[in-house]
Formats: sequence, structure tokens, C-alpha cells
Amino acid sequence: MSQAEFDAYVDEYDAQHAASVKLSGEDPEYFAEYKAKYAAQAMAAAGLAPARIMDFGAGRGNCIAHLQRAFPDAALTALDVSSRSLSHCEARAIRPLETVCYDGQTLPFDAGSFDLAFTACVFHHIPEGDHIRLLAEIRHTLTPQGRFILFEHNPWNPLTRHAVATCPFDVNAVLITGPEMRRRLLAAGFKDVSLRWTLFFPAFAAPLRPLERALGWLPLGAQYCLVAR
Repeated sequence: MSQAEFDAYVDEYDAQHAASVKLSGEDPEYFAEYKAKYAAQAMAAAGLAPARIMDFGAGRGNCIAHLQRAFPDAALTALDVSSRSLSHCEARAIRPLETVCYDGQTLPFDAGSFDLAFTACVFHHIPEGDHIRLLAEIRHTLTPQGRFILFEHNPWNPLTRHAVATCPFDVNAVLITGPEMRRRLLAAGFKDVSLRWTLFFPAFAAPLRPLERALGWLPLGAQYCLVAR
């Protein structure tokens, strides 16, 4: 989608997103908080406390407040092609943050600018031919010990496919399998790329959610997460 297309969807995005995930029994805030907490746990497991974080493709800022809570000592930069979306990021933030609108081609940051680059369900909106180049640019912005954490929809999950197919915002989305996305990260120069599937249980089965960490090997979760350096 172009900047103009993203700008046009800004006002309707929340309602469309909520409708698309209705079958899960959860609202979009649940998924945003889940991702931020997962990222915090991954960084803690690596013994890292990021000082600077980039939210790549921050959109309307669904994850902004959750990232700020999960990483209370980190400075957060929200990057997106949509200037209208970034205004919502500022409104949703619980403390000051940097917002950067870019051209969708070249990341306007120096090498080693961030300790963590985070992205949530963005790459299915980006043309496949641009993936490896953009992933390499993200890698360039990371410190030597920095991490990249990517969440994407799992096309092998039927409820995920239904949610994407019924969401107007995702009309042009092209879903990517976890193994293929991992291959693209490796092609972009990332190392130690781990792949785990997430979000197995809808709200009615919430008591089973503590089992999710043990099921990360099973490619049936609604989404997947890649962690790389």
C-alpha cells in the first residue's frame, strides 16, 4: 500500500481491525500488549535492556503505549510512511516519543542507532521484492548486540486467513509463511534467527494460554515471531 492508501485508512483502521479479530474473542489491544510483552521477555532472556527502540511501521500506534510500558527506560521512535498515522502514535503515547515519516525506501537513521527494532504485522503490506533490502536496512540501524523482533500473520492458520480476508485494510495483503520470512532475514544478513509460533488459544480457551510457550514449535498459531541479531 502507498502512503496515500495508508493515510486513507487511518480513521477506519481501529474499527476494521476490531471487526476482523472478533472471532478470537479479544480486541486489538490484547494482541498489541501480547507482542510488547513477548518482545520484553525475549530481550530479557538475551540479557539485554534496550536504550533505543524503533517501531518499524508503527501505523496508528497500536503497540506504542504497550512498548513504552514494557520498556520503561527506553527511548522509542515510531517510523511509518503515513504522516496521519504518526499523529495517532503521538496521541497514544504515555510519554514523549520520536515520530519519523519516511519514503518507504530508505531508513533515515545512522548505523547502530537502535538496540531493538520491532515490527508487528507490517511486511505483508510491503511488496515482496522490497523485503530483503528493507530488512538489510533495519539490520544496519541496529547496534552490534541489537535484536530485531518481527511478528507476522501465519497463513497456515485458518482463522488468521479469515481475519485477513475480511479486513478491508488487508485487501492487498500477501501473507508470508514463517520459514520463508526466516529465509529472507537470513538473506538480509541477520544471524541466530529463531522462529516461534504464537497465539494458539482464543478467549474461550484462555486458561490454556500458559501452554503457548511450550507450543512455539507447532506451526498452527495465529501468528509467528522471529527474533534475530
